[in-house]
Formats: sequence, C-alpha cells, structure tokens
Amino acid sequence: MEAETTENVAGIVLCGGESRRMGQSKAWLPFGPEVLLQRVVRVLSTVVSPVVVVAAQGQELPELPAEVIIARDEQPALGPLGGLAAGLRALPASIEAAYAAACDAPLLKPEFVVEIIGRLKYHDIAIPRDGKYHHPLAAVYRRSVEVKVRALIAEHRLRPFFLLESSDVCEIDVEDLRCTDPALDSLRNTNTPEDYQAALAAAGFAMEQQ
Repeated sequence: MEAETTENVAGIVLCGGESRRMGQSKAWLPFGPEVLLQRVVRVLSTVVSPVVVVAAQGQELPELPAEVIIARDEQPALGPLGGLAAGLRALPASIEAAYAAACDAPLLKPEFVVEIIGRLKYHDIAIPRDGKYHHPLAAVYRRSVEVKVRALIAEHRLRPFFLLESSDVCEIDVEDLRCTDPALDSLRNTNTPEDYQAALAAAGFAMEQQ
C-alpha cells in the first residue's frame, strides 16, 4: 500500500465497553449537535471507508449513516482484541487494513488518521507509542492480523501487547505525530466525567449538566 493513500483502508470503531468509570454509555454522551459515537464515525468517514462500528450484543446505538457497517462482539468481556476480531471479520473483501478507534475519542483529527495510515507501508500494524505505552485504539491493522488476534483470544491472552509481540509493527513515537496534531488531541479518551467535561471545553462546547 502506498504511504500517502487511504485507498483500501477502512475504519473500525469500538463502542462495546462497559464504561464503568464514566457511569453511563459513552457512545451516547452529547457532544455539540452529536453524540460521541456519531462524531467519531463522522470524522473517521472523512478519510476512510467503510466504517465498521463494533458494539456489544444487544447494545442500543444512536442513529448512524446507512453506509456504516454494524458488527457485534462475538463473546462478552474480551476487550479490544475481541472488538478488533469482530471488526476485521466484517470488512469487505477489498479492504487491506483498518484504522481502529474508540468511540470516546471526540477530538480525533482526520490528519492524524492519515498520518498513521501512511506509516503502515509493509508492516502488519502501525501504532503510536508514548514511552512504554502503546495506543492500540489509535492504530492501523492489516486485515491479515485477524488470524493472530483470534489465536490470542483462544489462548485467553487478551492484552493487545501480545499481538504486537507477534507482529511486524511500526511503532511511532507520539512526538513525531505533533506535526499533524500538535496537542495530540486524537489520543485523548473520555474515560471519566472529568475527561468528558475537559473534551467538551477543548472543542468549544458548553458544559453538559450531569
């Protein structure tokens, strides 16, 4: 895949988490005229297509564009690897790779996504790294890693790091990503009510009453 193109790259948005620290479904949190899931899907759709949303079994979702593919977790409580497996399986045959995002990253920037995609080249995975910490839900995965993901799930080895250990990975120092996202806002997640309020303020929206 050419470094500068997003052709044949899709998006996967995971929204099936339990949101324990937030205390309510993050996918439905208001963010300006949208809710979080709608916003992340819209932003991602500006640079990749199609977008697959992976939700829990029975999870109610907000209205999404007709072209969005809805997939469901095949088993509960498998974490990001379970969502990634379901998302990769749902991709159309023409897709070579996918940018995986969480539904609680409302400050995601299209330029950031394009930059990560451009780093994939011949690798299996392109992923930001901050010191020893990786960002598995701000990374690009070749669809071929689904086999490894499912093998890890079968072995109950659910940490995303295990996938990195067994793959050809392009690790991207987060400092090298400031050229497209100076404040690294694309890596900000809204895990708590405080994170949510801070993200609203950063986006210039009125504070929501909780």
